[in-house]
Amino acid sequence: MANGQRPAYWYGDERVPLLSRVVSALYAGITGLRRRWYAKGWLHRRHPGVPVIVVGNISVGGTGKTPLTIALVERLRAEGWSPGIASRGYGRDDATQALWVEPGSDPARTGDEPALMARYTSAKLRVDRNRAAAARALAESGCDIVVCDDGLQHYALARDIEIEVIDGRRRYGNARLLPAGPLREPVERAQRCDFRVVNLGGVTPSNNGNAGAGFGEWPMRLLVDQAAPITGGRSRALASFAGQRVHAVAGIGDPERFFTMLRGFGIAVVPHAFADHHRYSAADFEFGSKLPVLMTEKDAVKCADLAGDDYFSVPVRAELPGAFWVALLAKLNAAKIKI
Repeated sequence: MANGQRPAYWYGDERVPLLSRVVSALYAGITGLRRRWYAKGWLHRRHPGVPVIVVGNISVGGTGKTPLTIALVERLRAEGWSPGIASRGYGRDDATQALWVEPGSDPARTGDEPALMARYTSAKLRVDRNRAAAARALAESGCDIVVCDDGLQHYALARDIEIEVIDGRRRYGNARLLPAGPLREPVERAQRCDFRVVNLGGVTPSNNGNAGAGFGEWPMRLLVDQAAPITGGRSRALASFAGQRVHAVAGIGDPERFFTMLRGFGIAVVPHAFADHHRYSAADFEFGSKLPVLMTEKDAVKCADLAGDDYFSVPVRAELPGAFWVALLAKLNAAKIKI
């Protein structure tokens, strides 16, 4: 939706329109039937022959899957695995074309999130709307494990481990299915995931990011402390912007999460929210006032040709408890034995 906005009734107490409730009931019936057909084997699942970890969410919009996927790939590599990433590549020019993504690939061709993950990890990365085909291509290229970014509902891909990522601020909203609410699947679906990770947001001087995970959930903090010039050069401490007014740009599922994080550093934010996967143009940055511009990494990767000297990307790093990695690796080793 325009400017990254969702219907007010998704995350508030407003009454859901009748038409949305009717369509939601139809959606529930169709998607429920699809899940049952896969469960009974009437629709075929394909496994690439190497362990598959699916990272996803049951709600629409950004929940923090990309930083978690990057953290998974880095940890798996440190443990001796050769991970590959499968992604659909939302927002790319030609969604019908399967592509290999390199660290310098054009985000317009690959999608913004794959371009960002490739630059961070240098892992083999395949974009294909058929995630099962992407996983197979990764396995054939030498990867011994596949991490699927945003594939919880892609049941054609058989998986060994499912990780649900939850927005710690918005959670499940009104807990209704689309379009009456923000959910792609019922809340009960989340209980069948092997791990449920709650994104507690950025760790800032005014918020240590420790509260918000419930029973059976793993907390994920997003560590942030630097601002990197998009045109190149030395990074500066994000705290150095404290007390200043800045233009803050976010074209993600929940732009307010980014703005709130910046305010936690004492930065005076002039917010500019765009739709998720927005394709930027020079006109988008005609703000009418000359201030530093801070944006998410996902936005910055698309703005290299539009950025000025005072445009900064704000990188984040996912941090999870040590016990999470112990539990994940134990389950992964058990899955490997079965394959």
